[in-house]
Amino acid sequence: MRTVVIGASSGLGRSIGVGLAQRGAQTALLARRHDRLVEAAKEAGPGTLAIACDVTDEASCRAAIEEAANGLGGIDALVYATGIGPLAHLADVSAATWARAFATNVTGAALVTAAALPYLTASTGRAVYLSSISASQTPPWPGLGAYAVSKAALDKLVEAWHAEHPHIGFTRLVVGDCVGGEGESGTQFASDWNLELIGAFHPIWAARNYLTGTLLDVEELVRAVHNLLASGSGTSIPSLVVTPRATPA
Repeated sequence: MRTVVIGASSGLGRSIGVGLAQRGAQTALLARRHDRLVEAAKEAGPGTLAIACDVTDEASCRAAIEEAANGLGGIDALVYATGIGPLAHLADVSAATWARAFATNVTGAALVTAAALPYLTASTGRAVYLSSISASQTPPWPGLGAYAVSKAALDKLVEAWHAEHPHIGFTRLVVGDCVGGEGESGTQFASDWNLELIGAFHPIWAARNYLTGTLLDVEELVRAVHNLLASGSGTSIPSLVVTPRATPA
């Protein structure tokens, strides 16, 4: 299974990329931070490729996908795990922040998919995109409106790709609260959040029961992605939800 994982330098993307490689997939790890990709590739095992890719740059996307396809001998599966979640009151979200969120969470996915399309068509492959429960399973979380809106757009993008290319297995993977792996595999989703804003929004999230008190083990997520990619190209799985089990009362 020749697999390309985008957003593989840290967090869930790194965990998925390394985990798939350790399960036997021929894997190319793509992200902006090449030095971190090199370390991830070492952990993943021999033959894993580390390729720099800026998803906000069309030329970078095309060059990275071409390099991955040449190195792997084709592409059977694509996993888009890149995503950012700016924390802010909606009234304070600037045009630049909106543009950055959509460029990373939505447009980047479109650019990478377009670049990989000839290879996925040739292999009748699969493409998986990490989405969020806040885009479809719960109301938008206060403070994370820009994130939820962009992920909802990503969900519709996946449907649009499937409508035009039904022979490829396009799947949105809705992920609940998930604990990352060790070191660089740990989630950095909230690394640049303002502490004062966290203090303001956290009580609201708790009062609305958005904080379940349980976290999905990242190994469960990796297992779900692996099983999805291994399910065969003829199987249509438009959506898959992976969330932690509720804590017993």
